[in-house]
Amino acid sequence: MEYAKQSEILFLWDGENWNPNGDMLNSNAPRYDEISRKALVSDVRIKRTIRDFLESEGEEIFVKETYTDKGLADGKARVKSIAGENKDVEEAILQKCIDVRAFGGVFPVEGQTHNLTGPMQFKMSKSLNETEIVFIKGTGAFASKEGQQNKTFREEYILPYAIFATYGVINALNSQKTKLTEEDVQKILHALWSGTKNLISRSKFGQLPRFLMRIIYKEPGVYIGGLDNLVRLSTPKASQMEIRSTSDYTLDIEPILQEIEKYSDKIEKIEYQCDDALSIAPIPDSWERVEFGV
Repeated sequence: MEYAKQSEILFLWDGENWNPNGDMLNSNAPRYDEISRKALVSDVRIKRTIRDFLESEGEEIFVKETYTDKGLADGKARVKSIAGENKDVEEAILQKCIDVRAFGGVFPVEGQTHNLTGPMQFKMSKSLNETEIVFIKGTGAFASKEGQQNKTFREEYILPYAIFATYGVINALNSQKTKLTEEDVQKILHALWSGTKNLISRSKFGQLPRFLMRIIYKEPGVYIGGLDNLVRLSTPKASQMEIRSTSDYTLDIEPILQEIEKYSDKIEKIEYQCDDALSIAPIPDSWERVEFGV
C-alpha cells in the first residue's frame, strides 16, 4: 500500500446557460463576486460531485443523506451505521469511507467528538473569465391554482458561460494519518473528471471537464501554490463577457510553466488530461498524458 504523495491539482471545467452552484441565501442564483465579475463555486460543491460519483461506483461514502425509521439520520446515527459496535470509531470509518480518508470529517459519538483533517483539500473555485448573472423567466406546465387558466411562472438565474479553475493540494503527511492511498487518489481524480461530466441535472447539464493536471512532488510539504491564479485566457473578443465557448479563447499556462521550472528538482512527475476542444499552449513532452476519466 502506497500512501498519497504530496501533490497539487488544477482542474478546469466549463458550461453554458447553467447554474454551477446556486446560493440558497440569494434566490439560488449562481455564486458571484460583484467586484471581479467572476463566478464562484464552493469546495463543498466540488466534493459533492466527487462523492456522488464515487458512490455510483460502489464506494462507501460517509457524508450523505441517510434515513432511519425516525426520518433523516443525524451524525451519531451515521457513525453507528458505519462503525457498528467497533470502539475505534476513526479506524472503522477510515477503513470503509474513501471520502473521509480524502477530506476528513467530524464524528460525533456519545461524550466525545472526533475531528479529522483530510489531506486533500480544495479552495473556492472561480471563473477564469468575467461573466454575468442573467435572470430568465418562463411559464410552467400547470395552472397557478385549481380552477384558474393562468399558468405558473418559472424564474431562474443562469451564467451565459463560465470556465472555472479548481485548485487543490494533497498533504502527504496527513495522508498517512487518514490512510489515503495513491489508489484512492486515482479514484478521486477519475470522479472529479467523470463526475463533472455526468452531473446531468437541469441546472448543470452540459458542464464539461476540460483540463486536469496533477503535480507530484518528491517530498512532503512542497508545493507551488495558487495554480488557479497562474492561468490566463487570451481572447479576440472585445470583452470576456462575450465569451460563449472554448472556441472564443486560448489558454495561457506560461506562468505555471515558469513556476514548475523553479521547482523542477523537487517534482517527481506531472500527469495531465486535456479535452481536445480546449486550445492550450504546447504542453511539455515531459508531462505524462493519462486518462483520469472517459
